[in-house]
Amino acid sequence: MKQIPVSQIRGFKIGHAQDEAHATGCTAIICEQGAFAGVDVRGGSPASRETELLRPVNTVQQINCVMLSGGSAFGLEAGDGAMQFLEERKAGFDTGYGLVPIVCGASLFDLELVDSRCRPDKAMGYAACQNACTGTEPKEGNVGAGTGATVGKFHGEDGMMKSGLGIYAVEAGPVQMAAIVAVNALGDVIDYDSRQIIAGLLNDDKSGFADTEAAMYREIEDNRSLWRGNTTIGCVITNAKLDKCQCNKLAAIAHNGYAQAIRPVHTSADGDTIFVMTTAEVTVGADAVGALATQCMARAINRAALAAKPAYGLKAACDFR
Repeated sequence: MKQIPVSQIRGFKIGHAQDEAHATGCTAIICEQGAFAGVDVRGGSPASRETELLRPVNTVQQINCVMLSGGSAFGLEAGDGAMQFLEERKAGFDTGYGLVPIVCGASLFDLELVDSRCRPDKAMGYAACQNACTGTEPKEGNVGAGTGATVGKFHGEDGMMKSGLGIYAVEAGPVQMAAIVAVNALGDVIDYDSRQIIAGLLNDDKSGFADTEAAMYREIEDNRSLWRGNTTIGCVITNAKLDKCQCNKLAAIAHNGYAQAIRPVHTSADGDTIFVMTTAEVTVGADAVGALATQCMARAINRAALAAKPAYGLKAACDFR
């Protein structure tokens, strides 16, 4: 197995658009010819688009885009920009009366950082799709859906850190796979190898990490509501031969990557969601693909934290390395 640039994964294009001044953005993951797809939602507070369509019992088998965005539920509008872009390129599900692009998506909450009235919209979604087609390698960190991402929010805005968007791509024999994830978690980000906290809830003087789980246990009798400005959203892309049902199962397995790299995860205040898209070209062993997806997602989460830069008055992981 070797790490590769995500642009080497055939059939997919990835692009970002963002409003850095207002701390929000979106990321388009495009497969114009159509990708078999699935989704698994584990968090208690999701904002999502067309996830019901991905149930195995429903008709449409392939999708054309996953749009990850900030802006909470308002940010789902970015998917409309992808629909316009794909319609112009004659991509979509043939209804007999025209092609309807199938755009799924999920949004994270970043309204607290600068101005809650500024969210990803149709124009930004369209721009992300345009940027996906430039042929340049997509960036990580404070870009796209990760522009306003933060972590370590058990105590609300006090003690949280800047996070971002991460990408991790590999090739194992003929199998190609990548995880793209915007990390906006209530909890802490945990290093995949060392199991140490690399970003998360800061201590009182912001000189180190308080450890969210330890704080939760100390305050276990406090029945206050959790800070709801969270949600980690991601997508696994691959060329593994999977049908729609298997894509849904792989999305569920990939949440193990969330569990290995975010602590705690899947809280009532997170809308944690993972999509899977595949061009279905290479016959594979299902368990090996599940293990690979888990590792890719965990390492992409780590990269999201490590690639983030301090912004909006918040520290980032690079301040502690």
